Amino acid sequence: MATPSTHAPFTPQAPLILAIDVGTSSTRTLLFDAQGRTIPNVHAQQTYKLNTSADGEVSVDVDMLVDVVIQTIDAALQAAGDLAQQIGAVAIDTFWHGLLGVDAQGKPLMPLITWEDTRSQQAALELRKQLDEQAVHARTGARFHASYWPAKLRWLAQEQAAMYQQVAQWLSFGEYLHRKLLGRSVCSLSMASATGLLNTRKLAWDEELLAALQVRPEQLPPLGDTGDGLQGLQAEYATRWPVLQQVAWFPAIGDGAAACLGSGCAGIGNWSMTIGTSSALRVVVPPELVTPPMGLWLYLLDKRHAVLGGALSEGGNLLAWLDKTLQLPALADAEPLVAAIPPAGHGLTMLPFLSGERSLGWHAEARMTISGLNVYTQPADLLRAGMESLAYQLDGVYRQLQTTLAHHEQETPRVISSGGALLNSKTLQQIIADTLGTPLYPSLNLEASARGAALMALHALGIIAAIEQIPPALDAPTMPNPAHQATYQQAAERQRKLYAALLG
Repeated sequence: MATPSTHAPFTPQAPLILAIDVGTSSTRTLLFDAQGRTIPNVHAQQTYKLNTSADGEVSVDVDMLVDVVIQTIDAALQAAGDLAQQIGAVAIDTFWHGLLGVDAQGKPLMPLITWEDTRSQQAALELRKQLDEQAVHARTGARFHASYWPAKLRWLAQEQAAMYQQVAQWLSFGEYLHRKLLGRSVCSLSMASATGLLNTRKLAWDEELLAALQVRPEQLPPLGDTGDGLQGLQAEYATRWPVLQQVAWFPAIGDGAAACLGSGCAGIGNWSMTIGTSSALRVVVPPELVTPPMGLWLYLLDKRHAVLGGALSEGGNLLAWLDKTLQLPALADAEPLVAAIPPAGHGLTMLPFLSGERSLGWHAEARMTISGLNVYTQPADLLRAGMESLAYQLDGVYRQLQTTLAHHEQETPRVISSGGALLNSKTLQQIIADTLGTPLYPSLNLEASARGAALMALHALGIIAAIEQIPPALDAPTMPNPAHQATYQQAAERQRKLYAALLG
């Protein structure tokens, strides 16, 4: 299932899957064939901007985002030409954790709040005092944190009480998009599990949390699994896209779970490391296999597959911020400057929490800190320190995953990398391989999230029998340099000491 070369034409195998990938900063729409291969030259992308403020807001106008998605569908169908007649389903993945309130007519009452919004950090602390967080985490796989719905809902009830009382339902973006296009929606277990409100053992909304938040069950969307497709577009879109009118539109799944699958990490032997806007390290496991430790989360891909892992709120966004703030050349041009600096040779210790901490400590109130600055510090030093700080944080997730799965692993897993920020930087790949002390295998499936959504659709259609059988398509690995690991581990220990001094 390797991605075909654009220089070697191939005959697409029907049915084709139109895959929509709604990320944190852009939306892509692509076309895949029945073998999970990308159809060349069918790739539409639109960027969009988030609303941000100094108090921690990170939100988006949801109808604007719907329009962005529609534009990419238009462009992809136009690029597909006659191939569009062979589309058998539409798949979608979106960013996890987004929260939107709509009224009884389905109209949005607020912007969609993204995972990066930290305004509800105090509400998360209140919930930790009110409820048994460890018990909630064991049931839902999620901590009390500003990323998740419980804290967001508590904060909205306090700060926007009049609006809160008008909300008929709370939705993720995928459900809202389907209601606009199809008139109805299903909330997949994948999207529901990342809200922090789903009891992942019972596959139902958590009754204790709903009672504590004073949320009525009917205010949450109906649940379904990844194969519960819908058919029949609203009249406007049936006229606009007649080839999509009678095909199945499958429920949205989380982009992180999709990236796992799309990069070939559908079993416990392959771990997925993604660095795009943010960063994550994940492994697909049977849901009954583990109870996640408090540093990690457990979401669902579907009812038979869970995603165990940890995520950082920082990744490419941190590197882009450093690049812009320090007035460096574009990141690709600054790479040689960073590569020339020896491992940890800048003397800096950085906590990279531009948007608060998620894994492992879940301090939403944490902020970026740099220790060791002096008159000789250069901009490239700071950019390299940023890369290394991400590696140290991911190393913590890697070690906790190893400990959690120690009794289930038969051999050392392969770490497969995806995401533009990671795949576009050989220096970052080397730093991470050296820090973790393990080879890093770049995925050849560059659109891992969109491909993962397409593969789930093919599985739902019965084209793919078992997702565990999907092999990864890999480039040559970045091998760790043993001479560098000790240096990086010493620097990681300095980071842990700074973290302990500031955050406990």
